[in-house]
Amino acid sequence: MSQKILILGIGNILFGDEGIGVHLAHYLKKNFSFFPSVDIVDGGTMAQQLIPLITSYEKVLILDCVSAKGVEIGSVYAFDFKDAPKEITWAGSAHEVEMLHTLRLTEFLGDLPKTFIVGLVPFVIGSETTFKLSSEMLNALETALKAIETQLNAWGVEMQRTGNIALDCIAELSYKGF
Repeated sequence: MSQKILILGIGNILFGDEGIGVHLAHYLKKNFSFFPSVDIVDGGTMAQQLIPLITSYEKVLILDCVSAKGVEIGSVYAFDFKDAPKEITWAGSAHEVEMLHTLRLTEFLGDLPKTFIVGLVPFVIGSETTFKLSSEMLNALETALKAIETQLNAWGVEMQRTGNIALDCIAELSYKGF
């Protein structure tokens, strides 16, 4: 019997790179098939409202932006939530802090499933809104995909490319949903 696996994209698509988790989730949904199947959800900035969803799975792969000390924009981190690298500060955008609190609360309650994070360091745009991703984020796509595929393979899931819609096109259309 296969395990219930969730790929959860987190982020605020109104602030460019800070929406990378949502954009990656849509990118995976439009361009790949998974065997056995997985659920892919756009979690946006809902944080604690996602607790019932997160706890209904055995394994969760979270795609999000992460803040880290002294690293370049577009750097990719892949880690078990319980083993976050020391340079990850979780001090970036409001949604990033809220997601950390959500995961810690769920863990405290004893309901956190096996949780793995693929996080990309964003270019922070401030208060201006844009759907466009930075060139550094677009260039990090292949590294992020390799990290996603490596973790899914470790969980017994194979990815197969079925489409070629570019990430920047996905980012500019994410607000419409998929």
